Amino acid sequence: MAERVREVAVEEADRLKNLTNDAARSGAYLYPIRGIAYFLSHKSLWRPLTSKLAPTMSLGLGITTFMFVFTYLPQAAVMAFTSGPLAAVSAALLVLSESSTLITILSKTFLIEDALTDTFDGALLSKNTTDLVSEGRQIKAGGDPIAKLGKLVKKPLVKFTPKALIRYLMYLPLNFIPVVGTVVFVLLQGKKAGPAAHTRYFQLKQWNKSQQEKHIEQYRGAYTGFGVAAVLLELVPLASIFFAFTNTVGAALWAADIENQHITNEGTAPRLREQAKKAE
Repeated sequence: MAERVREVAVEEADRLKNLTNDAARSGAYLYPIRGIAYFLSHKSLWRPLTSKLAPTMSLGLGITTFMFVFTYLPQAAVMAFTSGPLAAVSAALLVLSESSTLITILSKTFLIEDALTDTFDGALLSKNTTDLVSEGRQIKAGGDPIAKLGKLVKKPLVKFTPKALIRYLMYLPLNFIPVVGTVVFVLLQGKKAGPAAHTRYFQLKQWNKSQQEKHIEQYRGAYTGFGVAAVLLELVPLASIFFAFTNTVGAALWAADIENQHITNEGTAPRLREQAKKAE
């Protein structure tokens, strides 16, 4: 039995190592960074975000206050055994990260879903992929990319399910394991977040479930790399919603590269592959 456990552990470690290498080689983790730069340099893409600032800030304040009142002391007590004298600071940072994640999940579900769809479609239009976007909504003449967005023909497929929240709560205890636990937590979240970022793209392509799964499996490393980078950004306290929008832009830029066939065997743009090589 012990030998079998050891074999499984070795196999899983090798699989994780290969996945990490594929993610690093793909350079897809750079798309969220590109998304930040592109978002900041294209003011028209700001409108979906600014239109939702008031409700998301109210939600964020409420969740953060609740989390500190009811979860800070219990977590600080637990972390006293793992972090020693740094328990108070570590617990505060953990509560802020937890709050950011909850704010992002609830905001995406109830407040900003349509705004994120507009951001994704607008970024695609800015990259001259009008034919693709027209599969999911009406396109108006003239104006900037956001002004061109007409009525949705196809609503986003992702509706509220408790899966994301349940998965987050299941993985959360990993953060009590110093360093290694947090790395595993982010990796597991990233594996799901990467493919989820292209849900709208798959819808516009009119791909069925098997086509989506084939594409995701082909570029599993790239999607994991994108997802890990996106999750890390959205864990930044007080900035998670901003990064949710910039990650959406990054996902759209990646989709545009795929549509324009500006991709390598790893599924990303050649220039990203070159940048990833320089970073190695």
